[in-house]
Amino acid sequence: MTQHKYTNNLIKETSPYLLQHAHNPVNWYAWGEEALTRAKAENKPVLVSIGYSACHWCHVMERESFEDEATAQIMNENFINIKIDREERPDIDHIYMDAVQALTGSGGWPLNVFLTPDLKPFYGGTYFPPKPMMNRNSWQQVLLAIAKAYNERSDDITKQAETLTQHLQKANILDLHAGAPPIDKATTNAIAENLIKVADEAWGGFGQAPKFPQTFSILFLLRHYFFSGNERSLKTALLSLDKMMMGGIYDHLGGGFCRYSTDRRWQIPHFEKMLYDNALLLDVYTEAYQITKNNTYAKVVAETISFVETELTDPEGGFYSALDADSEGVEGKYYVWSKQEIDQLLGKESEVFCRVFNVSETGNWEDTNILWQPEAPESVASSLGINKEEFALLLEKAKETLLKARQNRIKPGLDNKVLLSWNALMLSALCKAYAAFGNEAYLNLAKSNIAFVEKYLFHSNSGILLHSWNKRANPQQAFADDYAALIKAYILLAQATTNNDYLLKAKALCEKCIELFSDSDNRFFYFTPNNQEDVLLRKIELYDGATPSGNALMAENLLKLSVYFDIPEWRQRSEDMILYIGNFAGKYPVSFGRWNLNMLLLVYGLKEIVVMADNYASLVQKILQEYIPLKVIQAAGKPDEAWPLLQGKLILPNQTKIYICEDYNCLQPAGSFEEFKNQLIKDL
Repeated sequence: MTQHKYTNNLIKETSPYLLQHAHNPVNWYAWGEEALTRAKAENKPVLVSIGYSACHWCHVMERESFEDEATAQIMNENFINIKIDREERPDIDHIYMDAVQALTGSGGWPLNVFLTPDLKPFYGGTYFPPKPMMNRNSWQQVLLAIAKAYNERSDDITKQAETLTQHLQKANILDLHAGAPPIDKATTNAIAENLIKVADEAWGGFGQAPKFPQTFSILFLLRHYFFSGNERSLKTALLSLDKMMMGGIYDHLGGGFCRYSTDRRWQIPHFEKMLYDNALLLDVYTEAYQITKNNTYAKVVAETISFVETELTDPEGGFYSALDADSEGVEGKYYVWSKQEIDQLLGKESEVFCRVFNVSETGNWEDTNILWQPEAPESVASSLGINKEEFALLLEKAKETLLKARQNRIKPGLDNKVLLSWNALMLSALCKAYAAFGNEAYLNLAKSNIAFVEKYLFHSNSGILLHSWNKRANPQQAFADDYAALIKAYILLAQATTNNDYLLKAKALCEKCIELFSDSDNRFFYFTPNNQEDVLLRKIELYDGATPSGNALMAENLLKLSVYFDIPEWRQRSEDMILYIGNFAGKYPVSFGRWNLNMLLLVYGLKEIVVMADNYASLVQKILQEYIPLKVIQAAGKPDEAWPLLQGKLILPNQTKIYICEDYNCLQPAGSFEEFKNQLIKDL
C-alpha cells in the first residue's frame, strides 16, 4: 500500500478529481460550510481552484505547484484553499469563470480565483507557471502579491470585489429585445449563411485552431438542408463530419472522439475523451446517416457506442464521465505509435496501413504518430491499385491487431462519477441511434441506463433529481440542465419504446423544473434551484457551452410536451423563450446552436404523427427510421381519451391508420406505411 507524506480534507470526498489532490501538502477543503466558516473567522481570502479529472493542464499545475512543499506553505499560511470539481459543481464554475473572463478576457481550466470571505471574486486566472516565464508571474509571486495586497489594502480589495460582483449580477440580467422581429424562413436562412461564412472550406469545422466539434451548428445545417434544400448547408455539415471521423480526434482503433483538435486539420487532439462529446457526436452522425444513408457514418456510430459500452459503462448501467488525456504522466501516450511498433505488429501489411494513417519514421506529432487520414481511404486504395473490399478487410484486421496490442498499455485514468445531464445526453443519443438503425442493443443499453438513473439519481423521498453519483456518493441536488436533458431523454424513450409511461415521467419532471428553477417572469430557468444557498448569485445560462443550454432544451421540451398533453401555456412559454432569444441568437449562431434548432421548430412546425394499428410498435419503428427531425409520435391499438393525440382516432380490427397532424388538425389517415411515406413527402 502506498504511504503518503500528506493527507488533507479531500480524502473524505468522492470526486476522482478531488481525490487526486487528497495527498497534496496544500491544506485543501471541498466547497462547504467548514471552509467558508473558517475563512470568515480568520478573515482570510479564499483561493478557489477549479478543474476536472481529464484536464491536462490541471495535472501539470498540480505536479509543478500543488505538490511543492514551499508553495503549499505559502498557500496554507495565507489562504483558505478550496478545490472544486467543475463537473460536480458547474454552478460555482460558471460564476467564477465569468469573473475571470471579465478580469482577463479569457478563461479555461485550471481556473484559479481569489475571493473575499463573503465569496466575492477580486482576482483570478487559469494556469500559472512555477517560475516566471513569457511575461507571466509565477504562482508563488501571484500568491505573495495577493496576500500582501489583502493585508495592506483590504479596502481596495473589498471595493474591487464589490464592483466585479455588481458586474456579474448585471450581466445576468437579460438585455434582449422582447419585441424582436418575427422569426421566419429568412431568419433561419440567414443563420445558415452566417455559419457557412465562418466554416473552414478546406478542413471543415468553424474558424481555425483550436477546433471543437460544434455539433449543434452541424445539426442545424443538416436540418436546414432538409427543409430548405440548400445544398451548401449539407456540404458544409458533411465536410465537418467527414474530416472529424478521418482525423486524429477520432480513435480509429477503439472508437469514440477526443475533446477537441489543437490544429486546423483535426489531426492533433486534446486526448481526453468525454461522455458528453461522444453523446452529441452520436446524435449528429445518426442524423447524417438518415439523410445520406452513408454507411461510414453508421460505422462511426457503432464504433462510438461500442467505446462507450466498453470503456465508460458501469456494470449497473450508468455512464462514467471521462477518460483522461494522460497516462503515465504523458499526454496521449496511450494512443500514439512509432512506425517500428506498427511494422513489428503488422508485418507486410504495415506499408499500406502507414500510408492510410500518415505514419512515418519521424512521426507526425512530437516524434510519434497519431493515427489520422489526410485523404479518404478509397483514394489510397485506388492509387495503390487494391480492390476496395480487400483493402477494407486489410485495414480492419490491422486495426484489430493494433487495438489488441494497445490494450496491454497502461490506460488513461477513468473519471467514474456518473453525471445526470451527461447520462441523459447519451441516453437520448442511444434512442436516436436505435430509431435510425433498429439495433436492439442500442435500445437495451438505453433501458439499462434509465433504470440506473431512476435507481440512483432520484431522491427517494422528495422526487427531486440528484446531479451526480458514485459508489461513495455525496449527493448534490440537480441543476436545471439535468432536468432539461432527462426530460428530453424521456420523450425520446417514449418514442422508441411506444411506452407512454415515459411521457408521464417527463411531464412530472417538467412541472418540478418549473417549480424549482423558473425566473421571476416565468420565462427562463435559473441554473440553480430556488432552495440552494451556497452560491454568490443564481445564473440564467442561455449560451451553449460544451453541452447544450438547459434553457434551450427546456424550450424544446415544453413545446413537445404541450402537444402530448394539450397544455397551451407550456407552448406559449416555449414560443416566448425562442422569440425572446430569436434574432439575437441568429447573429451569433455558433454560441446559440441549440436555440437555432428551436427556431426551425417555430418556422417549420412540429409534425404530430399518430399510429393506430394492431402492430403499432413495428410501424413506429419503421417510421422512426425515416428522417423526420421535428416530430412527436404516439401510437396505440385503440383510442385512448387520456391522450389528446389519440382522442377520437377510431379503427376497426386489422385496420391501420397513420395520421400526420399539426395543431391536432390531421390529414386523411394513411392505410399503410407506404401511403404514409408518400403523404409525408407531399406534406413537407
